[in-house]
Amino acid sequence: MRESLLSSELDPHTPGLDVQRACGTSLEAAILIANKIALGQIEAGIAGGVDSISDPPISYPRSYQQLLLRSYLARSLGGRIAPFLGLRPRHFKPVMLAVVEPRTGLSMGQSAELMVKEWQVSRAAQDELAYESHRKAAAAWREGFYDDLVIPYRGLRADDNIRADTSLEKLGKLKPAFDFSAAGTLTAGNSTPLTDGASAALLASDAWAAERGLPVLAHLTYGKAWAVDFAGARKEGLLMAPTYAVPAMLKDAGLKLEDFDYYEIHEAFAGQVLCTLKAWESADYCREVLQLAGPLGSIDRSKLNVKGGSVALGHPFAATGTRIVATLAKLLAADRSAKRGLISVCTAGGMGVTAILER
Repeated sequence: MRESLLSSELDPHTPGLDVQRACGTSLEAAILIANKIALGQIEAGIAGGVDSISDPPISYPRSYQQLLLRSYLARSLGGRIAPFLGLRPRHFKPVMLAVVEPRTGLSMGQSAELMVKEWQVSRAAQDELAYESHRKAAAAWREGFYDDLVIPYRGLRADDNIRADTSLEKLGKLKPAFDFSAAGTLTAGNSTPLTDGASAALLASDAWAAERGLPVLAHLTYGKAWAVDFAGARKEGLLMAPTYAVPAMLKDAGLKLEDFDYYEIHEAFAGQVLCTLKAWESADYCREVLQLAGPLGSIDRSKLNVKGGSVALGHPFAATGTRIVATLAKLLAADRSAKRGLISVCTAGGMGVTAILER
């Protein structure tokens, strides 16, 4: 982060901070900055994140790393050469990037397949949510909603992942991507693509913004992070942590699930969103797992990801959080009848990050 600052036009005395919470990284960064502003430690800060799937780091087996380390630490020329006598072709086989949980050996998609089976979420329901994501995103681009939110880069002026011409029929023809049996329901069409991207959001005190004539689109008022026991005795769904984080945050805010005008739920997979919604509607889950008196509630689906979600827009891991913050802030600023919006992001490692923005 410090290197990024030094390459920008910001004052070189500006400090930087690295945060890593996978898919929730930049939302977590926004919450940290908001907390510092609320505590009076700073007046303003920029939260952001970037990820690139087209240029990922590639590593090599640990045995090769240890060989190089032994050579580097040797004190004599012979000692530096000797480790290379053990060099074998297998040492040059790269370890390619994969979104896999070390404790389970399962990819995020395989874990999501387990979730949709447990919650009995159908392929048709997942394809329907994916279709709506593309339809809403395409409409938002056509109406110019994203024109002032997206910065052209190397000739690319719009997200190229959105399929304006998709249909339920087309989505229904795609083969399962993680469970190749007849029971598999997650496909390339109803799963978020891993894409390149970066996003950032400026957070500041009202006074700092007023002094500079900057509009305040929304206030970040609450945030919460949680985790689930996905690899232990309980074997909870890897991406179900928001089911815990949201009710805990609502308790802090004194609000109900229905008290929002917009809901921005990160579409890691269409199935993950649907599992989360079913969990909040389940009296048994809310009582036995979340320790609530009854169901958390239901949301009006017409208020969900109204400008498209990650399935259509893409998911550069660290960039998704502030991409959602910017989208929701603009929605709240433009809709004079709206009061607040809810953000929910599931992340790798069995975690979730949530926030509330208010007009």
